[in-house]
Amino acid sequence: MSIANATLGLLLWVGLFGGMSTGMAEQDSARPEPQTGPVIPDFGPVLPPPEGFYNLDPDTEYRVSIDVGETADFPGDPNVKLVSVARFLNMYARNGVPPANISFAVVVHGMAANDLLTDTAHRARFNDPNPNTALIDQLTGAGVKIYLCSQTAAFRNIAWEEFRPDVIVALSAMGAHVRLQHEGYSLIPF
Repeated sequence: MSIANATLGLLLWVGLFGGMSTGMAEQDSARPEPQTGPVIPDFGPVLPPPEGFYNLDPDTEYRVSIDVGETADFPGDPNVKLVSVARFLNMYARNGVPPANISFAVVVHGMAANDLLTDTAHRARFNDPNPNTALIDQLTGAGVKIYLCSQTAAFRNIAWEEFRPDVIVALSAMGAHVRLQHEGYSLIPF
């Protein structure tokens, strides 16, 4: 291949992909800003869906659960799965499903148990207040039930009084999932 052909190819490539990136930047600037609320006012931002989207039936009552076993990747960040719960509640409320039609249960075990500590206990263990406090306050205020695996707490040597008082202690995370499914809760698989 000659230098002229290579140069021409490079110019075509830059022009093609340079134009695409400009077009993408224009599309991104037209994208609406994510919005929080109405159920969880400060967490769980969502974007509007396209027309004709597949949705939950607004006239059906739903029982939903999620498993939370890991904590945030970086200290000081809220737990991404707890933020996902906020996103779920906000997303469906914004798109026609009455908040009263969704019951949500969170089953916590493993490293995520630290996310349920009081600010005092979290500060004593990690030198910082719990970055999930405001999020959990809003979730429980919206009726979300948070279950803690007692086996996790025991094996991690976390005393019961170190946990938030709104946490429901379950014998195990496994048993909590079994019971919730028996009670009609659909487990979000991710």
